Amino acid sequence: MTSEDRKRQGLLDPRTKLLIIITLAIVLLTGGYNGAMIYVRPILAVLPMGLLLMERKLNIALGYAVAFIAAELLQMYVAPLTSGAWTVFILLLSGIMLRLAPGVAAFYYLVTTTTVGDLVAGLEKIHLPQTIVIPLSVMFRFFPTLAEENRAIGAAMRMRGIRLGKTGVAAAFEYRLIPLMMSSIRIGEELSAAALTRGLGAPVHRTTISEIGFRVTDIFCILICLACFIAYVCSELHLL
Repeated sequence: MTSEDRKRQGLLDPRTKLLIIITLAIVLLTGGYNGAMIYVRPILAVLPMGLLLMERKLNIALGYAVAFIAAELLQMYVAPLTSGAWTVFILLLSGIMLRLAPGVAAFYYLVTTTTVGDLVAGLEKIHLPQTIVIPLSVMFRFFPTLAEENRAIGAAMRMRGIRLGKTGVAAAFEYRLIPLMMSSIRIGEELSAAALTRGLGAPVHRTTISEIGFRVTDIFCILICLACFIAYVCSELHLL
């Protein structure tokens, strides 16, 4: 493993990162706002921000914090002052932000601090079948590659003077969407072929140079996730 790969792995094991994302998705999306969830929601909201700060992704952490606090203020103070459609719109917007933003931030943390090799090694450590490992590894590389392709298309459009104001919305949308759709098909095929070439579909046991394992930070995050999940279950059963 190179020093760059070791740096990209970040502070947590890939399995811990996946556990955090799953916990955020289940607890925040399906949990309520009463009982123990009053304390669980702030804890889970702060967790991704803390991880981003420890990885020195200050701009992303700050943007996430501002968006989350703004959504909380909208729901608590602005929505009661409105009525009708505006109340519905504000509650819908703030509710989506409060439930989805922590999971999106955690997913960004996973993508930017985990190599594909580390992810595959972690998934194989928990004995997931290849029918799950291969699609996940392909999808894990697909979105960052597609984002890079989108930036390249945008740069090419600017070089040719194709902008929203000059060419119109429909033309600019077409010039970006059509190449992006074609690129997504090509990227998917190439990544699938690359995954099979690396032996992910082989019937024999694969070795890996990825050094993964649980550390103190992993244990701490796992305990937080377990405690929040237990509190969530107790809250749903009206025990807390």
